[in-house]
Amino acid sequence: MGPNAIPLWQDSQVVILGDVMLDRFVYGRVERISPEAPIPVLHHQSGRAMLGGAANVARNIVALGGRASLIGVLGDDVDGDAISGHLCAEDGIVGRFVRVAGHPTTVKTRFVCGSQQIMRHDVERLLTVDSRIEDALVDTVTRSLGEASALILSDYAKGVLTPGVIRRVIAVARQMSLPIVVDPKTREVERYAGATVMTPNASEGTMITGHDCSVDEAAQVAVKAIRERAQVDAVVLTRGAQGMTIWAPAEGDSAVNIPTVATEVFDVSGAGDTVVATLSLAMCAGATVSEAARIANAAAGIAVGKRGTAVVRARELAKALGSEGQRGSYKVVSAEVAAEIVADWKDQGFVVGFTNGCFDLLHPGHVELLRKARATCDRLVVALNTDASVRRLKGPTRPVQDESSRSVVMASIESVNLVTLFDEDTPMRIIELLRPDRLIKGADYTVATVVGSEFVQSYGGRVELVPLEVGHSTSNIIARSHS
Repeated sequence: MGPNAIPLWQDSQVVILGDVMLDRFVYGRVERISPEAPIPVLHHQSGRAMLGGAANVARNIVALGGRASLIGVLGDDVDGDAISGHLCAEDGIVGRFVRVAGHPTTVKTRFVCGSQQIMRHDVERLLTVDSRIEDALVDTVTRSLGEASALILSDYAKGVLTPGVIRRVIAVARQMSLPIVVDPKTREVERYAGATVMTPNASEGTMITGHDCSVDEAAQVAVKAIRERAQVDAVVLTRGAQGMTIWAPAEGDSAVNIPTVATEVFDVSGAGDTVVATLSLAMCAGATVSEAARIANAAAGIAVGKRGTAVVRARELAKALGSEGQRGSYKVVSAEVAAEIVADWKDQGFVVGFTNGCFDLLHPGHVELLRKARATCDRLVVALNTDASVRRLKGPTRPVQDESSRSVVMASIESVNLVTLFDEDTPMRIIELLRPDRLIKGADYTVATVVGSEFVQSYGGRVELVPLEVGHSTSNIIARSHS
């Protein structure tokens, strides 16, 4: 099963039960050591809160094109309100939570300088699940599974997934013949008996079996031991840079090692959540465990190239699996998709730049302008005027190249990370949609005459005016060709 699997899982409903958390990130810069103690002083620049733990699995489900019902326990506090309120709504997740007074919602706050975490502050307490909470969780899962295609148990060992809860929800899901995917956090894997597939990581595999799962042969022994002990149908062992080891006896006579597809490892945070989400959705689309694991392996390769607990989106996975993007280039996207990509980049801490123009006949002056523009930011978006927009601005004989050709040529420029189109006379609408950190134009403009300058500066962005190469213009090229 290849890229065609992705459309097949669109709108598949997945129920996620597990430990729901709030992830906070505080970004700043360190310029000195505190005079009070030998610790860095972090000067605050920005902050962000997002769903974490089992909720990050749900975020990945939605980002990949599925629908997520998230079930867990939250404290009766402001952090629980944030999760159940605007955070779930913003990510398109249906949250069904048991609220417990006096129990704090789990919050992990990471303090980040550049790309480096310098401290993490956790607020958490092991949950004591009484019969009332257990019954409420099981009843909620049972009602939610009626329209579902899969069940995920996302266990972060915070107390929600007790043996009693696990046993009862697995029994319900098996009666419905639904795939059950378990991400464990304990050596007592017997509690997950009856699940379809278990996805321990290498350190968990070593903890459970005593085998060194960084070694291929030992990992193959470990997955067989885990399956036999847990009494699950299959095991997918995630091993970071060593890839995955899969043991699915119904699909083959031996365990299989598959290499990682990651080209750059930036941050492994949340990669396991991405694997669980992708594996589950692929199985919803009819993939075998082995096929689903290979698709999930590709998704993990994308996840580790991002900062923090960033999600993987369907378009990214389709590209990784070999499908083509719009107009034959994955860089060329609609304004709405561009907004999603830019939001991802910002989540990862990248500075996003934006420039625009007709770029009718791309010449060395354009290439140098784009190179200088890219030097002001981490990611550069170029918005091109559509053919209709160019005709209104330049006259009926322009553009020389249509918008499709201009888009493909622009996407081939190494300095450019993303290309989109706008049909209006100015790029104001798309600037408001993307909210770039840097608005970049040539030095023949002034800050006051750059469209969108006031808007970008209003939220702390900057306008950058880059020097132009003398002697290059599309109009001159066209005039010379007619002389």
